[in-house]
Amino acid sequence: MNAETTLAELATTWPAASRILHRHGLDFCCGGARSLREACDERGLEATAVLDEIATDGTTGDGVDWSTRPLGELIDFVVEHYHARLREELPDLLRLAVKVEERHGHRDDAPIGLADHLRMVHAAVLEHLEKEERVLFPMIRQGMGPRASAPVRAMEHEHDDHATNLRRIRALTDDLTLPADACKSWQALYLRLTQLELELMEHIHLENNLLFPRALRDRWED
Repeated sequence: MNAETTLAELATTWPAASRILHRHGLDFCCGGARSLREACDERGLEATAVLDEIATDGTTGDGVDWSTRPLGELIDFVVEHYHARLREELPDLLRLAVKVEERHGHRDDAPIGLADHLRMVHAAVLEHLEKEERVLFPMIRQGMGPRASAPVRAMEHEHDDHATNLRRIRALTDDLTLPADACKSWQALYLRLTQLELELMEHIHLENNLLFPRALRDRWED
């Protein structure tokens, strides 16, 4: 592990890396091909300091090295953990955003437009999950991964769209910064949006940097 290691490699190899990279605003999913040094230079960060954080953090994650597990297990994990969480969380976030805008929409620091944006995000994400579960993932399970380049590229393109939507959430919420007198609903909304952002980035990272490359290269693994 050094400053020339890519963000994707760090997130894949070190359990604490994804959380620490996210904390510093370093995109390890769609932007995972960049080296840590390049990404840190763009944000005015010291790559060595970030490496020290990753190396010394005690977080152990779920303890699973998904780069070596069968593809079926990885697909099951993605669907049962990340897909299920998105289906559960996005409707609640939308309801919270509507509530906050209705109560505080008269304020200059209110996240005006966030509810409409989350409504669009919800629809786009649900459509994306259905494509993966009904088309791409069955192809991989049937040993057709090497012939799935077209749907893989389509999903990667949609992942880029998801990343753009996350940046839009940041813009609408002043970088998820709460006003000092924010009500409990407002606080809960921003806290859960922060967690959504991290989980979506981890989700995209697992697919872009682990599942898809292996599926395109390998046949079904028992």
